[in-house]
Amino acid sequence: MSWRVTEKATGDGRALTRALAALGVLLLAVPSCGGRDAWLHDPLPERGPVVPPVPLPADAPRVRLTTPVGEFVVALYAELTPKSAANFLRYVDEGFYDGTVFHRIEPEDSGLAVIQGGGLTPDLREKATHAPIENEAASGLSNRRGTIALARLPDPHSATAQFFINYLDNRIFDYQGEDAYGYAVFGVVVEGMEVVDRISMVPTEHAPGTTLYRVPMVEILIKSARREEPGIVGPGGARPGRDRVWIARPSGSPRRGPGRPVARVAHPA
Repeated sequence: MSWRVTEKATGDGRALTRALAALGVLLLAVPSCGGRDAWLHDPLPERGPVVPPVPLPADAPRVRLTTPVGEFVVALYAELTPKSAANFLRYVDEGFYDGTVFHRIEPEDSGLAVIQGGGLTPDLREKATHAPIENEAASGLSNRRGTIALARLPDPHSATAQFFINYLDNRIFDYQGEDAYGYAVFGVVVEGMEVVDRISMVPTEHAPGTTLYRVPMVEILIKSARREEPGIVGPGGARPGRDRVWIARPSGSPRRGPGRPVARVAHPA
């Protein structure tokens, strides 16, 4: 029996992942029933729009991530953070992110306000990765609401596949010098930020037998992560070769300080 609500088994029969797949975003409009499922129907918090830290070029690489909750698209700063963007795209092209989960959701009152994923399987095992890359946090891109950045270990240059999305401003993660290197922002959510906000509302708990204290009680699977052609998808539009596309509409562990807020591995210490 799984300790979390998943497609495979639930103690009370509420297979949320399966229900979401069947009902889609319409389920979000159902009046709140309270309890552990309230995140599905409660109104989204008023957090304001996503404002890119710097303007994105028209040809910025784009990646669409699909989850049981919905889809969102990130555009990458390939010129400002070439190593980070290329690293992310390498994992995307290899299909590495398919079947991984968002394993960490930090609540607003933690002072971190991120959702983190891209490196663990549903049973919370870390996947093997390529070698770490150089930290590009000094690019000048700030960890503002809607940005995506690379997670890492205490070593500033230890990032591999895991990433996090800031659902609120987290400027404490910005580069402040060699002694406070920060976390490298390499892109920003350009469609579907309401999906990220919905995921941020999922209740969390300690995963038995691990040191993970902010694990979602509902499995938030990354079903797929795929490149998109820049500039083709937009409000009211659809990409050639696809029958449909979900268009975005406007709308953990105890705090450990800026030195280790979003560790690359699954077991921050």
